[in-house]
Amino acid sequence: MFDLNSMFDLNSAFFFTVFLCFISLFFFLSILFSKRFSKSPTTKNPCPESYPIIGNLPGFLRNRHRFHDWVAELLSQTPSSTLQVNSFLHLSRGVCTANQENVHHLLVSNFPNYIKGSRYTAVLDELLGDGIFNSDGRIWTLQRKIASHEFNTKSLKYFISDVVKSEIYERLLPCLYVASDDETVIDLQKVLEDFAFNNVCNVAFGVDPAAMVDTYFIEAFNDAVEICWSRFMSPFPALWKVKRFLNIEPEKLFKQAIFIINEYAMEIIKSKEEEVEKKKSENQNQDLLSRFIAVSSSMDYIDREQRRKFLRDIVISFILAGKDSTSTALTWFFWLIAGHPRCASAIRAELSSLPPPPLSETESGNEEKPRIFSYDELKKLNYLHAALSESLRLFPPVPINSRLTVDDDVLPDGTRVGKGWFADYSAYAMGRMEKVWGPDCREFKPERWLNEDGVFQPCDPFKFPVFHGGPRVCLGKEMAYFADEVASCSFDARV
Repeated sequence: MFDLNSMFDLNSAFFFTVFLCFISLFFFLSILFSKRFSKSPTTKNPCPESYPIIGNLPGFLRNRHRFHDWVAELLSQTPSSTLQVNSFLHLSRGVCTANQENVHHLLVSNFPNYIKGSRYTAVLDELLGDGIFNSDGRIWTLQRKIASHEFNTKSLKYFISDVVKSEIYERLLPCLYVASDDETVIDLQKVLEDFAFNNVCNVAFGVDPAAMVDTYFIEAFNDAVEICWSRFMSPFPALWKVKRFLNIEPEKLFKQAIFIINEYAMEIIKSKEEEVEKKKSENQNQDLLSRFIAVSSSMDYIDREQRRKFLRDIVISFILAGKDSTSTALTWFFWLIAGHPRCASAIRAELSSLPPPPLSETESGNEEKPRIFSYDELKKLNYLHAALSESLRLFPPVPINSRLTVDDDVLPDGTRVGKGWFADYSAYAMGRMEKVWGPDCREFKPERWLNEDGVFQPCDPFKFPVFHGGPRVCLGKEMAYFADEVASCSFDARV
């Protein structure tokens, strides 16, 4: 007669034996890998919290919820503010640095050797395609040339200024005034996210998001960005790729979000092409999409669909760049100012010191409207500019950036970087390095940006790589400061 209990005993014994074999193999491989890599020159690079085979995985999993602070702590423990990163089974390797000279090397001195590469583009391909922030080589050079020219035109600066002012007058301040008068609590971060998104959609598409009644573009865009970030933070990149292949969550939602984004973007592009053609002689097309349509019409593309794909990628890239960066910067700025009343008083005093607006502006019957400062007036607000820079130093909108190494290299501090390795630099960690900013580096101190006369003093961009540097330096830096400063000084005493 068949004995069921005996079968379970045999199975238990079998699985226990397999388990012991697996454990034995694991320890054998650990010793083997340990000896192998102890003789390797790569051990010259400090690698805190790293173990044979499993690499930095335990530390990453323990600190995933505080990733940027964890990275900053590890970098502060290394002699040159650079460390080596080893992934599970050494499937990928790289370095992370907060060393000023190394950052200059990555972004300028040996720029061709450090590209976006597959590690970056694989995550963002469906969202950004071949857009300026997700491409290298000829495609990037072409887009950079077009974008650089447009961002340096006065007409675009004035257009952005008008968009920001309109958004502040018509939506941001009325929302805050109602909350203030009714003494209701609001989610300021959400309010500022809406403010930034409305601005960037108007600038990029020439479309007011408030009119998007029949689309889910905003929700889809937010979902896509969040899922892209979760891809970056996955300890095993193969997992999200398997989920994408099997079309299971969150990759299923991501696929749906990308479909909505593409559908909406293409509809806008088609309508804009018609609008640009009609208004060509009037020269009234100010948004980025209209400008790129006008420029790209002279390019050699195989067909119209390929040109539309180019337009879609570059405009979606600018929406991604402008949406979260502005809202993140403003959110942290107001959070820091709320905790430092002295700084808030200094900003108000500086605003009060400016000459009153021309009489014509106060005779228009809009005396209740808050004052929106011009470019020239904002240049005189040294303390406000310093406070925003100090906020960006402590809480950069892009805390960490990544590159892929084309060939073997040695960084200025002696760190070896292998071909195919990733090379990350952490702006968040650099803002917290005593070696870079002194013992008070974790304090919010706008005065560190001012000279003895109270005039703002910019610092080395590779000490403050919030806007990156070199050939890929942020084109919208000046306009980002303008939007943040206008929004900041528009908050009066009632808010």
